[in-house]
Amino acid sequence: MFRGVSVRRRLSLTLLTTAALFVVAVGAASAHEEYVVDEEYDVGVAEFVGEALSDPAVVGPLLAGGLAVLAGAVGYLRFRPAPRDVAAFRLAMREYTEYVPWLLRISFGIPLIGAGFGGYFVSPAVDVQLRLLQVTLGFLLLFGLATRLVALASLAVYLVGAAVWPTLLLQLEFVGGLLAVALVGSGKPSADHVLGRVAGGPGTLYGRVDVVYDRGRRFRARVEPYERFLPTVVRVGLGATFVYLGVTQKLLQPGLALAVVDRYDLTAVIPASPELWVLGAGVAETALGLALIVGVFTRAGAATAIGMFTLTLFALPDDPVLAHVALFGMASVLLITGGGPYAVDNRTEAVEDGLEEVAPTPTTEP
Repeated sequence: MFRGVSVRRRLSLTLLTTAALFVVAVGAASAHEEYVVDEEYDVGVAEFVGEALSDPAVVGPLLAGGLAVLAGAVGYLRFRPAPRDVAAFRLAMREYTEYVPWLLRISFGIPLIGAGFGGYFVSPAVDVQLRLLQVTLGFLLLFGLATRLVALASLAVYLVGAAVWPTLLLQLEFVGGLLAVALVGSGKPSADHVLGRVAGGPGTLYGRVDVVYDRGRRFRARVEPYERFLPTVVRVGLGATFVYLGVTQKLLQPGLALAVVDRYDLTAVIPASPELWVLGAGVAETALGLALIVGVFTRAGAATAIGMFTLTLFALPDDPVLAHVALFGMASVLLITGGGPYAVDNRTEAVEDGLEEVAPTPTTEP
């Protein structure tokens, strides 16, 4: 009996791994297309979808990939392979929780600084010079000075910019990411933490002239009960970005995505038709985004997203690295936190959560 269970667990793990590899492989085309091609092919959406879905060489692999993902998910939930390993991994990730604010700050501070010095506004597709503003906001986020205020100011700048230049929606992750920074604050290491300690120290000279410390402490006390929603904000923000990019950059603009496939000869990397590349990438991104929004297999989705970003950087060398830093940061945060409140994972993870108490804990640092 135990032998049969072991075989079934290995089978479910194999299916899940195969499904993840399928999504990651197709996701190698998951670039911000407008960053790497100047013109798109003259292909209508209805024409493209009609021809693609009438081709068995396109429909077959798409159905097979979808079934593989579904079978992998169902198999994992049914057999729960390596539950102690999963529990130990989650426990290890939670040890990094205190670094999440710092991770979020650098994930959005660095792109803002890069955009300022690079001569574009947030997105490389928006050629607008706002160097001083972006560099200032970016450095303040990096240092963690007036973090919540700066995050809200950065969000306001982005939203105003998006209203003027809708192309900025290519960086939609700035909405969820900056809201997350405003929610969780600076953490440590940060200038806010250091100045707060000095201002709160008994008899300090700085404490006598500081007018922010007491107000900031009261504000933090009001916000603290809501900080538990950080994973939810990051999850929905990252998921919405994936859905937007998958739908608008692939499914609704197949000519643009086909131009990317041809530019980098992706059909030679994986022998599949251009139509399969475009539909596969669009469907994979959209499905991954929806999974993140509802919070199902959140950590697995975050790991898959990181794999997709990494493959994109190698497969599409012209795709600017800075355009992905914020996405990398948000996915890394979800690896640490998991789905958080209002996630489907809260129901499906009950089995592994009970094993965390007996998960092996190292007695010495590696």
